[in-house]
Amino acid sequence: MISFVGAGPGDEDLITVKGRRLISEADIIIFAGSLVSNAHLKYKKDGCQTYDSKSMTLEDVLKIMKKAEDEGKNTVRLHTGDPSIYGAIREQMDELEKMGIDFEVIPGVSSFQAAAAAVKKEFTLPDVSQTVILTRLEGRTPVPVSESLEKLASHKASMAIFLSVQMIHDVVEKLKEGYEDENTPVAVVYKASWDDEKVIYGSLKDIEQKVKSQKIDKMSQILVGNFLGDRYEKSKLYDKTFSHKFRKAEK
Repeated sequence: MISFVGAGPGDEDLITVKGRRLISEADIIIFAGSLVSNAHLKYKKDGCQTYDSKSMTLEDVLKIMKKAEDEGKNTVRLHTGDPSIYGAIREQMDELEKMGIDFEVIPGVSSFQAAAAAVKKEFTLPDVSQTVILTRLEGRTPVPVSESLEKLASHKASMAIFLSVQMIHDVVEKLKEGYEDENTPVAVVYKASWDDEKVIYGSLKDIEQKVKSQKIDKMSQILVGNFLGDRYEKSKLYDKTFSHKFRKAEK
């Protein structure tokens, strides 16, 4: 069996119980060494073979998987965060299906969730935003025209922008066009949940200068939106004047 496992955003304990169990049972672990903490490997069993995929091709990875499957071994493909978000797992799964090899996907905590935890904010506030947009700026990897950053930002929803901090100037310019307010709050979270996590707070007016002064150009989430501000209405869920299935409103 091949298991695609989400390792979480950085902190070795932000992995599911199932994910850690599969690591401890694996005969082969293929991990994204440029992003996944090596701390996860201390839970592997004696004799487990490990491969760092950061310099490997798709064909290299599939060759190891195929050999392990032929030998009746269990393989863990360890991806950062949640493997379904920018994990490049679809191409691996499609090829495994062609070869008739069974696999499973174990979800993980994404870096956008760890970033929200780092700033201690909630993406979805009743009268501020009920939508979270996960996206990235176009770089060497294209983005559909209909999903340009300025178009997505025009919804004024909460946003978590991946893989784009190295292009912070372009990010800010497009967000200004979409949000139409340079005072829109922004938080850049570097290495969310890692020991060297760093959070930079600002607005679209000054976040570029702050990020550049800290020389941050990788492994960061850019959080944008008024959910980072202080104005919001309290939820109806715990409002004593609001009735629902499990509670009657107080008079």
